[in-house]
Amino acid sequence: MLQVKDIHTYYGNIQALKGISIEIKEGEICTLIGSNGAGKTTLLRTIQGLIRPRQGDIYFEGKSIKSVPPEKIVSDLHIAQSPEGRMIFPRMTVFENLEMGAFSRRNKEGIKSDLEYVLNLFPRLRERLEQKGGTLSGGEQQMLAIGRALMSRPRLLLLDEPSMGLAPNLVKEIFKLIKQINQEKHTTILLVEQNAKKALEVADSCYVLRTGKIELEGSAKELQSNEEVRKAYLGEE
Repeated sequence: MLQVKDIHTYYGNIQALKGISIEIKEGEICTLIGSNGAGKTTLLRTIQGLIRPRQGDIYFEGKSIKSVPPEKIVSDLHIAQSPEGRMIFPRMTVFENLEMGAFSRRNKEGIKSDLEYVLNLFPRLRERLEQKGGTLSGGEQQMLAIGRALMSRPRLLLLDEPSMGLAPNLVKEIFKLIKQINQEKHTTILLVEQNAKKALEVADSCYVLRTGKIELEGSAKELQSNEEVRKAYLGEE
């Protein structure tokens, strides 16, 4: 479904991605793991069209999307992102935040059914529909950010650090819901996550990034048993 080929991305003169190549199959969960500053978020932003690579190309279902505007990547290609830090609209209600996720859609009945799906997936959001987004707890804001992305009915969902700052019981719940979205909606997911243990438990495939380069790749099961991954990312001796 997605091919990233030899991508080189810069912030000014600082090179963040140094020849990244990854492939994601339709229907799978692919995870990117790595330490802070490895380039994980930069890769998502490059795929989404928010940063333009200086070299390389990105293909979605065989067609280059390197020059497609970000809003078209959402509305036409149905690639949506739940960003790091959630980035919800704090002064808007939960309902208004969810509406914003569907801003490019015109099918009212489809929007209505997707809203019902999101509220069934995250019952706490249903209870807080008229509450301002900024007054929600961290876990509820994360649910809202994912729900807002789902409102665009994505075929490829980019999740950036969905477990960051959450209590352990909520982390478990979020990963359970990620698997549920993948299975129920057949949504392909690219998951960026520092909680490597949880990410590898739900993922089908995995890439390990270090300082802008792919260091390891393979099935999630293979990398779970890789000695280097176990020591560096799973906290095992």
